[in-house]
Amino acid sequence: MFVRRYDMADPVERETGLEVAANAVRRADLVVLPTDTVYGLGTDAFSPEGVEELLAAKGRGRDMPVPVLVGSPGTLAGIATDLSDAARALVEAFWPGGLTLVCQAQPSLQWDLGDTRGTVAVRMPLHPVAIELLTATGPMAVSSANRTGMAPPADVDEAIAQLGDAVSVYLDGGPSGAAVASSIVDVTGDLPRLLRAGALSASTLREVVPDLVVDQP
Repeated sequence: MFVRRYDMADPVERETGLEVAANAVRRADLVVLPTDTVYGLGTDAFSPEGVEELLAAKGRGRDMPVPVLVGSPGTLAGIATDLSDAARALVEAFWPGGLTLVCQAQPSLQWDLGDTRGTVAVRMPLHPVAIELLTATGPMAVSSANRTGMAPPADVDEAIAQLGDAVSVYLDGGPSGAAVASSIVDVTGDLPRLLRAGALSASTLREVVPDLVVDQP
């Protein structure tokens, strides 16, 4: 099995790998990239074919839509609408970092991330390689780089073992970050609602949005 893998610790390979990866994303191919949480499997967010390939590579259905990663907070305004003061406060406090926001998607966008019901889950990762790639490509549809039912990979070798040549380019950023998924907050309603506690606890989030609704213990 032949895979294209680039060492992000090597300056020459990093430059080449990021360029090759950006071109792959523009073709709606799949790439594996390091983030501040777990390794991600990504493609062009605006390519239905790319998203379909991503879901197929993971063995995942449309009922679990793919989140979107962005390279800057300002990008959020272009893909989400009706952002509340709470949403803006959360972005200012925790982006880049381990917070995913479920927002109302801009209705004019031509994309298909799965059965989203008009929403989009968005995050800006705190990882220089991810941000550099996202700056070059624009928003990417990104899910954890594992087959459904298997653990997220701790490094690129594990990602290759799970995904193989379904992926066009692997960017090797060394061991993955904290093996904790991002926290997910739904900001589509009147009050922000914690859907998943992860990298950020409810108490930490409430320091910024005291009216955060927590459905789980």
